Amino acid sequence: MNSDKPTLVLLHGWGVNQGVWQSIAEQIADKVQLLTPDLPGFGRQQNYPQPYQLDVVVEALAAQIPRQSYVCGWSLGGLLAIAIAGRYPDKVQQLGLVAASPCFIARPGWPGMAEQVMQQFARALSENLPQTIERFLAIQAMGSSSARNDTKVLKQAIMAYPMAQPAAVAGALQLLSQSDLRADFAALTQPVRGIFGRLDSLVPVAVSAQLQQLQPTADFTVLAHASHAPFISHPAEFMQWLLQWLGLSVKQS
Repeated sequence: MNSDKPTLVLLHGWGVNQGVWQSIAEQIADKVQLLTPDLPGFGRQQNYPQPYQLDVVVEALAAQIPRQSYVCGWSLGGLLAIAIAGRYPDKVQQLGLVAASPCFIARPGWPGMAEQVMQQFARALSENLPQTIERFLAIQAMGSSSARNDTKVLKQAIMAYPMAQPAAVAGALQLLSQSDLRADFAALTQPVRGIFGRLDSLVPVAVSAQLQQLQPTADFTVLAHASHAPFISHPAEFMQWLLQWLGLSVKQS
């Protein structure tokens, strides 16, 4: 019966759309009730708030999420998933994080991106949006033995959806650079699981140890050869992690 299947919500990251989940969706669609909403201003969700504020974005996403869902966010999607879990706890039965952090910018005693790197992104964006996103995709696939092909596949999946609204892309980047949800994350009562890439240049793997301190019962997995997009570079390992988190059997290959 359909209702026996867990509801899985996958939230994509910055600059892309639900197309990033295409290969995962193909493998898992028959096992779960799957939702892959586009963030406001991305993909098919062309409407977005101006200014691009966390409260409004989180409210728009939460409205699409059924009660007691498994909510899993990648990168920016993970930041938003943390906010949803804190503000709409009945929506989130369990929280999954993929290469995500409650605070993306480095702060004293907290590993993250340097502020100037984020500013370079913002500058490049305003000059050439498609090229900046293409470079960003190349960063995602780093660490994969087939990085060039992974980037190509990823780009094709993303291009199947409408191009993101430039103001939403810039607004989402600003949201990434300004949000600090560490206190929100520490206060969550739902079970938390996460998966990180040891070679990630955007969300340093050291973040996982800090997150463990904020949520001592959380369960974090680190893939030794993965970068910022383990579901693209290491799909088999990622799928195993996802199925175990959902409490579904893992078929031996």
